[in-house]
Amino acid sequence: MSIKRSLLGVSFRVFHLMVLIFLFMGLQAYAVDPEVPDSEDAISAGQSIFNANCKTCHRLDQKLIGPALRGVTERRELDWTKRFILNSQAVIQSGDATAVALYKEYNNAVMPAHDFLSDGDLMNLLAYIEYGDKADPEAAASAAAGGAAAGGGSGGGIPSEYLTIILVVLVIVLILVLVVLGLIVSVLTKYMNNSDKLDADDKEFINQKTDYLSILKSDGFIVIVTTIVLAFVVKTAVDGLYTIGVQQGYAPSQPIAYSHELHAGQYEIPCQYCHTGVEIGKSANIPSANICMNCHMHIQNVGGKEGISPEIAKIYAAVDNDQPIEWVRVHNLPDLAYFNHSQHVAVGGVECQTCHGPIEEMEVVYQHSSLTMGWCIDCHRNTEITTQGNEYYDKLVQLHSESKDALKVKDIGGLECAKCHY
Repeated sequence: MSIKRSLLGVSFRVFHLMVLIFLFMGLQAYAVDPEVPDSEDAISAGQSIFNANCKTCHRLDQKLIGPALRGVTERRELDWTKRFILNSQAVIQSGDATAVALYKEYNNAVMPAHDFLSDGDLMNLLAYIEYGDKADPEAAASAAAGGAAAGGGSGGGIPSEYLTIILVVLVIVLILVLVVLGLIVSVLTKYMNNSDKLDADDKEFINQKTDYLSILKSDGFIVIVTTIVLAFVVKTAVDGLYTIGVQQGYAPSQPIAYSHELHAGQYEIPCQYCHTGVEIGKSANIPSANICMNCHMHIQNVGGKEGISPEIAKIYAAVDNDQPIEWVRVHNLPDLAYFNHSQHVAVGGVECQTCHGPIEEMEVVYQHSSLTMGWCIDCHRNTEITTQGNEYYDKLVQLHSESKDALKVKDIGGLECAKCHY
């Protein structure tokens, strides 16, 4: 089967001339196959298929585990592309030179078969690959500049570093004020001593010395110091009582050094891919070794290194010995509290980072939030409910229509004890 010629086959100077023409004329750099649809519905449907089946290993415009995909219908025949997506191993085993070359170029990584996709699914997927997620570079640069001007866009309020600087400045100002007052007192004392209008008693009063030892031994000073010490001890004890059962910052060592920064951050694997129960049940589920093997039966090391990674080898050993990986639980709630993941994630639309913090940046997972009752209640008091498109809330919205405030979780029973304790 013939393969379309790539731009790599054009001479170096001609290639650069073509790039300049595309830049100045605003044309597409890829000649997308005309059969690929470009409608919004097709692109949206293709995005769902891509996220569910391709996103783990591929990006549209950059190389990841597999090649960048945008422009595939310019580089390859449409029929060849469809056959490769459906069953790449069948195309490779047929001896197709291009397929064999791709297989070798990407370290013999086996691409799973997708023979469950219909022809319509394939065309929608290609529509997203060719036309989807094309960000405007000028808009992106403007957004980045705006974020930098706004302090990085990482939430409102004054950063803690600024508060520290303000406090230090206030302390320095206070010290300077005390120094100035001391100088004023010293100057006034000298002036008054040189004055002829003062009698002996006045001069004795002005020049009297402070007996610091008697102050330290006085009953008033002892009472003040004792009160401060007791207040400090009581506050420390109360703070300690409030931290009982709170494991914020807890980051236990795991049997396998799994990096969320690598998987969820760099490779953008969705949380739901591993934690399969998060949208359908109370528990998010700790992934089994079988889920790990979906990828690691093909990926044996990090960054294309040779051999098998020692950590990945532990997964193979668990599967071979039919032994579960004994992950250490990080987030623990007391038995008296009921929490349902699906209610918050699937119904409430709460993002994982809301409770678990920037999980995609964690090399070692730790408990980001306090997970105390007060923390949960504050969330219920402040979180607005998204009611659009959900008939369940129609009656509640009608009852709440006279209020000027938005409908929040607290308004539908979010503060009732029996919601979490029953």
